[in-house]
Formats: sequence, C-alpha cells, structure tokens
Amino acid sequence: MAASMPEARRPQILALGEAMIEFNQSEKAQPNYLQGFGGDTSNFCIAAARQGAKTGFVSAVGADHFGRLLIDLWQRELVDTSLVRVDPHAPTGVYFVSHGPNGHAFDYLRAGSAASRYAPQDLPLEAIAAAKVVHLSGISLAISLSACDAALEAIAHARANGVRVSFDTNLRLKLWPLARARAVMLEAIRHTDICLPSWDDVTELTGLTGRDEIVDFLLARGPSVVALKLGKEGSYVATPNERRVVPGHAVNAVDATGAGDCYGGAFIARIVEGDDPFAAAHYANVAAALSTQGYGAVAPIPSRATVEQVLAA
Repeated sequence: MAASMPEARRPQILALGEAMIEFNQSEKAQPNYLQGFGGDTSNFCIAAARQGAKTGFVSAVGADHFGRLLIDLWQRELVDTSLVRVDPHAPTGVYFVSHGPNGHAFDYLRAGSAASRYAPQDLPLEAIAAAKVVHLSGISLAISLSACDAALEAIAHARANGVRVSFDTNLRLKLWPLARARAVMLEAIRHTDICLPSWDDVTELTGLTGRDEIVDFLLARGPSVVALKLGKEGSYVATPNERRVVPGHAVNAVDATGAGDCYGGAFIARIVEGDDPFAAAHYANVAAALSTQGYGAVAPIPSRATVEQVLAA
C-alpha cells in the first residue's frame, strides 16, 4: 500500500488467501454451469465489508478474464484491491460444483494458480502493520509451500506490529495430508489472537470431541478468543475468563455454502467496531444464518442494515 494513502481509507481488516471462480451445475440432464465466486478468505472479506468494515484482500490473480471478474467483484463490494497482484504468468484458479445422489462434488483447477505462486516477498508489509486485524485460514496455508511461507510471515509481521491475527481452520484434506495440516495449523494457532474453528475441522485436527476440551486445547496454545462454530446451534465462545454457547438464529436454510466465512467476517467486523466476543458472536450468528437463505457463497451475505433489523426484531 502506498505510504500516501490517507489513514481514513486504510483497510482495518486484511484477509490473505486465494479467491476462485466457481462454476456451479444448474441442470443435471444437460448440465449448465452458473458462474459465481468462491474462496473462503474472499467470502470473509466481503462479509466484513457488508457489515461496514474497511477491508482489503491480499492475494494474486491471473492476468485473465477471471482475474478481472474477481477484481470487479471486490471493487463493487468496497473491498480494497490495491494489494492484489496481477500475475501475467499464471491463471486464476477455478472450481466446479456438481450435484449428484451423494450431494455436492467439488473439482478444483488451482494447481499453479496465481495465488498459489504468492510468496513472502510479495507481502505488503506496511499495510499489514497498519491494519487492526489480519485474517487467514487453513487454505491460505495449504495451497502451496510459498503461500504457506507468506502466510506465516504475514502472521509474524502482524504480531510484531501489535496487529491482531484471526484464523479460521478450514481444513481441506484434498490440499494436504492431515499430519502436515495438523503440524502447520497448530503452529499458526500459536500465533493467533482470535481462532474461528469449525466443529468438523477442529475435531479432526485435535482428535478431541468435547467442546470444553477443544477450547481448552486451543486457548492453551495462545489465542485469547475462540469462537467454535456449531452450525444452526450457534457458536461456543471462550476466553481465558469466560465461555458460553451463544445461540443460533433459526431460519429456513437452503444452502449453507460460505456460512462459516460469513460468520467470521461478521464476527471480526464487530470486534473491530468494539464489541466483546459474545456480542460479536450474537451478531455473527444472525448474519451467518441469514446467509443460508439464498444460494452461493457471496450473493446471500446480508448487509449490516439487514442484520440490525433482525436483531432489533
């Protein structure tokens, strides 16, 4: 980020990872694919922006049509794109969603993508040091060795400059074996301030099945806040001094794609706004629930006005 950027415009929340173009099957007999957008940290960033936070995305896209679509998306969503590299030598990643008797199937074309070529020397160190929260996920660490190194360097630089680090486990075993995922993620969590695990991920990573066992395990490694996502039940929020279930918001859900990313973006937006973790979780539970009432990861993410209207009611 240029040093001359006014402080009022600097992103308070930076997310680092890979965004992708989605092609989602719409008809089974003669499949058509609807083009959409995916990528957990991108979804997070958009969710935070829709809650009014100043956000920026740190990544790379290809010098191709799909990369342009992603940049256009972020600009429409008021996500700062000045930290997105355009790589002329690598494509933007894509993935396909197919629907069958066993549910959704995902096929990824991301090997060698622009984001997977991201490296520590590409990091915008000044922007990281000027942020309030830097957010990453297990996928940020998993897409390549250079991206993993960049993510760990971003965490170290944030912490050295008093910037809080937020981490969502988002375990994807198609990207790396469990043993490596466990070792690298647990090292990242040692340097995390706010941990946002999902139930299925964290039981795999820790081998534990009790809520208190899990949050004790995570808190002992360094985070000051753990918000364990429990789906429609809500979330189990823990600090070293207090813990409780924050109940979910009941809706008629049709598609939970990206709901966890929406939760994370809304949660961190409220933390930056000054909420305590329990109030932030209450808000984020509502936002995530509302996001399941439409299809896709991005389109159904609610605005701050919509969430506040539901909270008021």
